[in-house]
Amino acid sequence: MTTLDRRLNACRPDLADERLRGSVSAERFVTGELARITAPVIPLRPAPDTERGIDTELLFGEAVRVFDRADGWAWVQAVEDGYVGYLPDTSLAEPEDHTHVVCVPCTFLYPAPELRRPAAAALSMGSRVRIVGEAETRGTRYLMLADGSALIAGHCLPAGEAAGDDYVAVAARFLETPYLWGGRSGFGIDCSALVQLSLMMTGRSAPRDSDMQAQFGSEISRGELRRGDLVFWKGHVGLMEDEETLLHANGHTMTVAREDFAGAVRRIGWLYSQPTGFRRL
Repeated sequence: MTTLDRRLNACRPDLADERLRGSVSAERFVTGELARITAPVIPLRPAPDTERGIDTELLFGEAVRVFDRADGWAWVQAVEDGYVGYLPDTSLAEPEDHTHVVCVPCTFLYPAPELRRPAAAALSMGSRVRIVGEAETRGTRYLMLADGSALIAGHCLPAGEAAGDDYVAVAARFLETPYLWGGRSGFGIDCSALVQLSLMMTGRSAPRDSDMQAQFGSEISRGELRRGDLVFWKGHVGLMEDEETLLHANGHTMTVAREDFAGAVRRIGWLYSQPTGFRRL
């Protein structure tokens, strides 16, 4: 049987996705059940162990397919990008269609349409919500969830509506957001998640990790770089804001930052290596 990438294929010796029947060996195959994320942000781990580092994160309202539940953990695959891993099963609920998506780096969820009330939670860009009504308090418009909680209306877009076409401008909204290995939200983000989330908000699907993204789009040369192109190093990716400026979440500043591209090449090359590729979407 073929060895498949465990990040994108739900397969264990004892259990596997029914769609992989014939491609992998497993004691049992299941179709899985759809569910949605109820935590504002939840880590997805390669094993059911809180001591393990995180691979990625899933956001409020995102859909997953659940293949197994055991000992307080769920083994799932994200519908958005196909990533497979483990998360606490308490962060899951029955699926529901969302009507809106959060379109700012982060926003507050209030227990009522009143910004002076203590916030109940904070949601990241990309979070999905089901809106059932609207309200207005002192001129501020709110979108209402079924449980009576409220979001600032201007912080959300209707589902299916893109936040413009300029994914570099979306990425720039995350400037100074803390760098977080495996992070995928406005509270902490890594290099490839910055690319993925920015593209997602402009209506484009993208794989999660930088090695996957390195196969995305078409290959170009360094001399052709312009706004929107991707630059790759081993284990790292950045977006060109213009011909001379790199925008990336990085472990050097520990933030999303702008950096002179030539300077970044020298700095990164001294410790790691030269760029491994350049791609245009």
